[in-house]
Amino acid sequence: MNGSPKGGRLAAGKENSPSVPGPPWANAEKPKNFAASMSLLFRYMGRYRWAIVTGVLLATVSSVLSVIGPSILRDISDEIYEGIGGTMDTDAIFGLAFVIGGLYVASMLFKTLENYIIPSTSEKVANRLRIDLNEKIGRLPLNYYDNSSTGDIMSRLTNDADTIGEQCGSAFSTLATALVTIIGCFVMMLYLNFTLALVCIIPPLLGFAAMRVIIRKTHRYYVSQSRGLGAMNGLVEEVYYGHSVVTAYGAEAECRNRFVAINDELYRSFNRTRFITSTMPQLMSFIGNIGYVLVCILGSMMVIRGEITYGIIVAFIVYVRMFNMPLLMMSDAIASMQSLAASTERVFDLLLAPEMEDETEKGCGVSDVIGRIEFDDVSFSYIEGKEVIHHFSLRVDAGQKIAIVGPTGAGKTTVVNLLMRFYELDSGTILIDGIPSSQMKREDVHDMFSMILQEPWIFDGTVRENLVFNTPGITDERMIEACKAIGIHDFIMTLPHGYDTVLNDRSGISVGQKQQITIARAIIRNAPMTIFDEATSSVDTRTEKKIQSAMELLTGGRTSFIIAHRLSTICGCDLIIVMKDGRVIETGTHDELLDAHGFYRELYNSQFENCV
Repeated sequence: MNGSPKGGRLAAGKENSPSVPGPPWANAEKPKNFAASMSLLFRYMGRYRWAIVTGVLLATVSSVLSVIGPSILRDISDEIYEGIGGTMDTDAIFGLAFVIGGLYVASMLFKTLENYIIPSTSEKVANRLRIDLNEKIGRLPLNYYDNSSTGDIMSRLTNDADTIGEQCGSAFSTLATALVTIIGCFVMMLYLNFTLALVCIIPPLLGFAAMRVIIRKTHRYYVSQSRGLGAMNGLVEEVYYGHSVVTAYGAEAECRNRFVAINDELYRSFNRTRFITSTMPQLMSFIGNIGYVLVCILGSMMVIRGEITYGIIVAFIVYVRMFNMPLLMMSDAIASMQSLAASTERVFDLLLAPEMEDETEKGCGVSDVIGRIEFDDVSFSYIEGKEVIHHFSLRVDAGQKIAIVGPTGAGKTTVVNLLMRFYELDSGTILIDGIPSSQMKREDVHDMFSMILQEPWIFDGTVRENLVFNTPGITDERMIEACKAIGIHDFIMTLPHGYDTVLNDRSGISVGQKQQITIARAIIRNAPMTIFDEATSSVDTRTEKKIQSAMELLTGGRTSFIIAHRLSTICGCDLIIVMKDGRVIETGTHDELLDAHGFYRELYNSQFENCV
């Protein structure tokens, strides 16, 4: 969205840095409580969990059938070996071949079913999760967002949700396949020959242990690479969005030096991790070859001594080949489950966060809004124990134009946020036409106001869509009339497609023009009451005068609240509230407050402006 703060984008950019290549356990985030996370996810899956269980069982059966196959291959080899130079029992050979072929076909069918069930079910879980997250976002109080970074929330909705969708089934099926294959191969090798099995199992286990030691010793390179990618993304994004500031201060050389330092470190860590990553398959291949050599040498000696048959050597060669890969699969599966549990914790921290009060039973509202507002001894704190509004009381008659002024941090915006029920009060009451706003539905309160914020919010869409945002039944005549009133119509007509021009980051419209569009949007909405929160802070003096004229049109006959630092914009207000440190310190008209020689007069004189 065009109106989103750049800080939010930067945070998101750092949070969503590209994943680091290399062994998965090197970068897998560790969950705080693995068992609790898995239990929570399993319960959340609902009816889908039985499809996941079915997929895991299919993978298990497929692995069992694959493990049985080499033992039958042993019998076939023995039949062929015994028939050399004599009479070969072809019926037995073909019978055994038919059996092993049936086993492998059945294994393939079970694996195919598992490969269909697991991904499709996982995508259904991910789809449900995204829907629940989207609905949850609308039920969270604003203080949740105040205490969370944009990048962190976005990461939970995208990266973590995708991780759960991709791994909620595959991690379990991969682990089941690896465990069954490893255990099955080892058991079958022990069954065929205990001595040969113990000898052949040693190289893969030693190789796997050595690989884990190497990865743990080089873990810092993966961490450095991940941090380097985040730092690189952050630097590029900061310089991109702040390019004009960098140029104005002549900081190109400094930014270039920072880039070179980060890039050099990233290059070194990438080289090390790439080398480590490339050696792992070669190490496992080397270990596998050692296993084959041991089987051939030791097995041949045992055949000569008559301790085993030729078929056992054939079966062992297959089992050794089958035994190596599951070791890596199990490592990947464990890392995936660690990542899955960590993502589950983060997602359910959001899904289980305290929500706003359910208001479906509330029916008390104002059918015909007059606009009489009363703050009765209102106190509020964003963080418990740190009160920012202290016993605030104010009575506003219908149709009055109220200005709220004061230094930064005085609580001006907080007051209107409380009026809009963006936050719940710690104590006190806000009444609208004599009815406590807490007894009304939030959406009913929101419908009573048009709100123009300090930062204009423009989303990707046409000018028309931005103007009539969530206000159905607006005619072109009414839309154009509002734009003419605010002085933006002529500019819109210069755009390539007029009101059908798509606005986005490349549209090239100024902040002031965006603000004019948002004010025109408020005029079109035509709500009973209006709130201006520093609406003219982003525009020049000429545009400000146009906006002031539009504000007069918009506030005429309506109860209005205007938060302003430019005191020249509020000279004609019916009442000015001067706030400091969350308290009202002065009230009155512009002239009355000037004559009082108080804090308002100091503010006004500091701006060197005169009333027009």
